[in-house]
Amino acid sequence: MIFFVLPLYNEEQGLPALLEKISQTCHGRNLPFHVIAVNDGSSDRTLDLLHAWSPQTALTVMNHKINRGLGETIRDGFEIAAEMSAPADIIVRMDGDNTHEPSYILAMIDKIQEGYDVVIASRFQPGGGMRGVSSYRGFISRCANLFMKLLFPIDGVWEYSCGFRAYRASIIQKAISLFGNLFIDLKGLGFTCTVEKIIKLRMLHARMTEIPFVLRYDQKENSSKMVTNITTLGYLVLALKNIYPWGRHGKILKREAQRLSQISSS
Repeated sequence: MIFFVLPLYNEEQGLPALLEKISQTCHGRNLPFHVIAVNDGSSDRTLDLLHAWSPQTALTVMNHKINRGLGETIRDGFEIAAEMSAPADIIVRMDGDNTHEPSYILAMIDKIQEGYDVVIASRFQPGGGMRGVSSYRGFISRCANLFMKLLFPIDGVWEYSCGFRAYRASIIQKAISLFGNLFIDLKGLGFTCTVEKIIKLRMLHARMTEIPFVLRYDQKENSSKMVTNITTLGYLVLALKNIYPWGRHGKILKREAQRLSQISSS
């Protein structure tokens, strides 16, 4: 089973096309799927569109009555996915604005089946790229990813900030079991949670790889929700909290891993 986690905030323009593409892609390969949509206090018709789609697709909707930000929205979506999925299932996180093409999930699933725990859709692999993104924003994005690569090197990974990823469900279940609410700790700092997830999974020695991916920002019909200065601050805080493996999260990981090991051996 493929579980799609979609964080949504005012996505009425791109959401119908995205849901249609997800359905076509999965049906074309006879892949059973379920969409988990977390509506983060949208003020447009996003919630109405989700209810309209419910009869024709497997869809779970969680609604935040007020906007809580991407961190809390992602946390809720992943917790639901972890509860609903079996360990061998796959969890795919996508943006809800139709800038991530679902056709890439086929290559991502193949990589998961090869034994990887996390597959990242990467703009920086040969064949990847961005359309509709200004040169300035592309430069800033590249610098941010290089910064994270320097601090948190992961073999074969160059794309840290794109949220389009596929995860083996068991690795997400393990991370939530170990870290609890600290799996996504920096909830109020913009898009920082996207980087935070793979840093936590790096602590668990998850096997990661990338596939080339073209970000279709030219298909985005609403304005960007990223607040650059908040996200930049979030990256700095994230680095300070996690750069040393003997820091707070490292201690939690070691303690909880020992506890679970004792439980499993008893």
